[in-house]
Amino acid sequence: MALFGDPFRRFLLSPPTYRIIPGSTALMDWLETPNSHIFKINVPGYSKEEIKVQVEDGNVLVIRAEGGGKEREKEESQGKDTVWHVAERGAGRGDFSREIELPENVKVDQIKAQVENGVLTVVVPKDSTPKPNKVRTINISSKL
Repeated sequence: MALFGDPFRRFLLSPPTYRIIPGSTALMDWLETPNSHIFKINVPGYSKEEIKVQVEDGNVLVIRAEGGGKEREKEESQGKDTVWHVAERGAGRGDFSREIELPENVKVDQIKAQVENGVLTVVVPKDSTPKPNKVRTINISSKL
């Protein structure tokens, strides 16, 4: 029964708890400590203004980055005399979105995020207060 209380249960029972929009190159690590869940996501080249972190539908952490490639467009507009031989640094950089279903025992109102050296770190504190039992007893009668 402990398997169903595990935040990774969906890896075994249904589609993964996170999804990536195709073309995203943002790699992610998910760490769990006794006090929080920590997400580290590679976002090189994005400023904090281009990154949005939100909680939707009550427990879905959504991370979006928009505006990627503006620097590349500026470089491409240098003129007709410019010849590109290799373009790897900006390749694959563009908009991305990632959705992560959070476990039930977190404090969504206390989530913090920061960007440093191309890595977005999102800290989701755990809620240590015990949750009320979701089992509800139904009375049985002889007639409905």
